[in-house]
Amino acid sequence: MPLGYNIRMNVAIRKKARELRLKGQTYAEINRELKLSVPKSTFSYWFRDLLLPPVAVERIASVSSANLRRGQKIMLANKVKSREMRIKILHSRNKSLYQLFIKNIHAKKIALAILYLAEGSKTNRSSIMFGNSNPPTVKLFVSLLRSCFKIEESKFRATVQCRADQNTDELQRFWSRITAIPARQFYKAHIDKRSVGKPTQKPNYKGVCRIDYFSAAIDFELKCLANEIEKIEIS
Repeated sequence: MPLGYNIRMNVAIRKKARELRLKGQTYAEINRELKLSVPKSTFSYWFRDLLLPPVAVERIASVSSANLRRGQKIMLANKVKSREMRIKILHSRNKSLYQLFIKNIHAKKIALAILYLAEGSKTNRSSIMFGNSNPPTVKLFVSLLRSCFKIEESKFRATVQCRADQNTDELQRFWSRITAIPARQFYKAHIDKRSVGKPTQKPNYKGVCRIDYFSAAIDFELKCLANEIEKIEIS
């Protein structure tokens, strides 16, 4: 093909691209229109002296913004999908550990002792005291306690510790469902006086649920086990 033909074609393509740009088309739209794949750097060179009308500038900004939002949604969706896949792989990899935890009373007791070590009473109360604001954590602790020891349900007590603008009755009903401890065994809710006049910022915050179980023997056993676990040197 003669060299002059390529030059004329480039001039024609450049002229058409400039016309489309003046109409407010984006680089991607121009490439689709021309059925080409012109680099952005080339477009920038071709359009360096163009003075776009306000309507064209507005359209380019609008389309670019819409493309950005669409790209962000796709990126987020891909990120969520990738995370779900990683979680699925991890669940599969650790399935045997979950089964061990479910079936082995010793594994359960170790988990219970570690939870008690982290969130339980550090004083010599001669009874169980455990508090946390995360419902699954509280539910796990109570479930493990019931599974590892012969429990008298009447010895359970619970206390909701919350902020001044929260509904204590609703919170007690919520934590009663989580712990399976009857509402009649809840002490009067404790309201943090420092929160008066300060709205709760987290809409899903349910306060702290403190669990009491009156058993000096279980408290002593868990603390002894936790103390021994603390001494273990992990290599």
